[in-house]
Amino acid sequence: MRILIVDDEAELTNPLTRLLTREGYRVDAAFAGADDYLVKPFELRELLARVRALLRRVGVEEYSSINKKIVVEDLELDYQNQIAYRQGRVIELSEKESQLLQYLMENPGLLLTHVQIMQNLWEEDEQPSSNVIAALVRLLRRKIEVKGEMQLIHSVYGKGYRFGISEM
Repeated sequence: MRILIVDDEAELTNPLTRLLTREGYRVDAAFAGADDYLVKPFELRELLARVRALLRRVGVEEYSSINKKIVVEDLELDYQNQIAYRQGRVIELSEKESQLLQYLMENPGLLLTHVQIMQNLWEEDEQPSSNVIAALVRLLRRKIEVKGEMQLIHSVYGKGYRFGISEM
């Protein structure tokens, strides 16, 4: 999940950015559309409560800054330790696999384009070819989707990927 902070007082945005980052959320300067907003003055408890409510609404069952874990469907990601758990299996991940899975799990049901994935996983000066993303997704699928389990990473051909159990 990305959080956009818009304020005409820059001295307020920096502490909010630090707070939300410390709580484990990605704070960004670009977004496709707002799901919620707060007007000033507001309490920090209210802000954090609304962020948690939005996460529940989009299907992220748990997002803990203390445990550094995300749970969506039957998959749990401990992104700090680069380990996932599914159906009792422990799945060791590389750093990029963990970053990709975290990004997908933070945005369940949303179409994430190749460009968005590249911008999220790599710095601007080290952007790989789109083949790298396809290869990374293929490796991640082999690890988290074994025979008999529901597919979680869905290709949207020519555009990108969507995470979650498909209802098609």
